[in-house]
Amino acid sequence: MSELILVVDDDPVQRRLLEGMLEKLGYKTQSADGGQAALDALSSEKGKKIKAVVLDLVMPEIDGIAVLNAMAADRLPQPVIIQTAQGGVETAVNAMRAGAVDFVVKPASPQRLKVSLQNALKMGALTGEIKRITKKRMGKLTVKEIISSSPSMDSVKQVVSKAAQSNIPVLIEGESGVGKEMIARAIQGMSGRSDKNLVTVNCGALPENLVESILFGHEKGAFTGASEKHIGKFQEAHGGTLFLDEVGELAPDIQVKLLRAIQEGEVDPVGSTKSVKVDIRLISATNRNLLDEVRNGNFREDLYYRLSVFPMTIPPLRDRKDDIPELVRHFIARFAAEEGRNINGISVEALNLLGAYHWPGNIRQLENTIFRAVVLCESDELSVNEFPQLQVSASGQGVQQAVEAPSMETPMAAPSQSAPPSTLGASEGLGLLTFEGEVISLEEAESRVIEFAMDRYDGKMSEIARRLGIGRSTLYRKMRHYGLETDDSLEE
Repeated sequence: MSELILVVDDDPVQRRLLEGMLEKLGYKTQSADGGQAALDALSSEKGKKIKAVVLDLVMPEIDGIAVLNAMAADRLPQPVIIQTAQGGVETAVNAMRAGAVDFVVKPASPQRLKVSLQNALKMGALTGEIKRITKKRMGKLTVKEIISSSPSMDSVKQVVSKAAQSNIPVLIEGESGVGKEMIARAIQGMSGRSDKNLVTVNCGALPENLVESILFGHEKGAFTGASEKHIGKFQEAHGGTLFLDEVGELAPDIQVKLLRAIQEGEVDPVGSTKSVKVDIRLISATNRNLLDEVRNGNFREDLYYRLSVFPMTIPPLRDRKDDIPELVRHFIARFAAEEGRNINGISVEALNLLGAYHWPGNIRQLENTIFRAVVLCESDELSVNEFPQLQVSASGQGVQQAVEAPSMETPMAAPSQSAPPSTLGASEGLGLLTFEGEVISLEEAESRVIEFAMDRYDGKMSEIARRLGIGRSTLYRKMRHYGLETDDSLEE
């Protein structure tokens, strides 16, 4: 669950000592016996899994400075920590000018190396976050900015790159919070329409009486309250890309009008007698299985085949846990900067705890969990104490996973591991008690109930709202309030 660090040193004894030290600190290591071997490793297909480099300065043939210069020329993003037996101001300055983020003198102590790596990883994460935000605002986001190193997401990235090369309609399927909007933005950012608008519509959050007006526009006076002309999302996206999120939530009558708009390339604004031609690239997303919805009569078959010309499925976070360490580092860097906190990293025990959890809310839930931990943290490193909500998880399965995390230090008595999830009491199953044995607030309880329902009913918003006895618009409002809303994350 830890980051991979590349150790570069021509001395095999020094390499082994450094690898052992880093592994005791909780990192995974890969070694290179010289400058060329290091560049080959960084430039390989697996090189993107390397998150930082500890680089010896003095080596035969290609030394540390030459490696730094080559990395800069090839735009390799990994932060580099230079180490050498010859300390000195001039040496350090030369290394930093060449692109190193830190400089340590051999033999570096474990604590010195730990702090240096934490700072390097934080700097790399923050730089990546700034780059991602900038590209997102410019409409130039690509698969390179998607935080992921798992094999399943590598396949998704390849599919995204192919989809971006044409105007083919794309349907993105996946659970709530997996990052479907980020994928849509990457498709748009790599397409020929990257310099045009990307217009996003959350179909599930649209008021039922205004869906047609919002999508297709209306004329002045078309209905009560229509005091001026409105062009609608289709016309707003003209020349660019229209992203219909949660398209499975659209009512049957709107599905018919959407089908016509896609087939004919034109929309009929409410109250208008003339159709308006539109040129859009259509990307849709859903947390439902639309084919099942078609079989159940809830979604039009002809519309499904119009939307699903190029389908892709985004795996949930629990199936790509290799992504968790990098996501955590990026969220820590971002929230520490936003909150003005000096937090450099996360303990191995805490990272194992996060890796053991099943994340029903996926990346959005992880993002908000890290945000809360950053606010709670009173040291320079997140520990298991900053994650009380994971100690007693929102479901029996989550409790079992959290309890069984191999290196977690549990500060409270855990439920019996032999007891099946169904036997857990209400206070255990939904985590209604704090570590001190006090009842949590009503707001926290409501948040956990909604999160539990999202997991139990597979993110099907209409079903969740019905089971909770609230309207769908109320559900979305509460999800936004508790940070459970979907698909901005990558962004969130």
